[in-house]
Amino acid sequence: MGALPKSTYMTPEEYLQWERGRGDDEKYEYVDGQVYAMAGASRSHNRIAMKFANLLFNHLEGSLCEVYQSDMKVGIRSLETNRYYYPDVQVSCEEETDPYYNTSPCLIVEVLSDTTAHKDRTEKLTAYRLFASLQEYVLCSQDTPHIEVYRRATEWEREIYTVGQSLTLASVGLEVAVDDVYRFLM
Repeated sequence: MGALPKSTYMTPEEYLQWERGRGDDEKYEYVDGQVYAMAGASRSHNRIAMKFANLLFNHLEGSLCEVYQSDMKVGIRSLETNRYYYPDVQVSCEEETDPYYNTSPCLIVEVLSDTTAHKDRTEKLTAYRLFASLQEYVLCSQDTPHIEVYRRATEWEREIYTVGQSLTLASVGLEVAVDDVYRFLM
């Protein structure tokens, strides 16, 4: 049941059904008919994602916004593309109706590795911008205190934050100190 189907192409509906029916813990992303296995994450990757999720969860507790970690997909469906990704952290402040993926995130956080950095900065940035709800996209290095923020309000221009600096996530009204996220590396 968990094996990847022999066909090289799947419809979005086939992918979602296949994903729900698998009994293993593997994750697969879907890009316009093609299914890709996700690689495992490092200890640093997990620490950074957990730190961001924890900061967001504590800040947003009691609000209408929900924080999700890497087990919740986002679904991008348009005339041009059909994609399902597993962001490291996401926040949605809208009422989401599907139990397996969100369609209205306002904030997405990805932790970069050598193998994912290019895809996160190019393919995923382009795809995530299709969400009308998305206000900010945050990329965190897993090896060094370095955070990049892309904002709809600045037409997705890259902002860089490093040691001793803080960034404000306007989408959720949270100030984040880079040193707090990377304390374990310092």
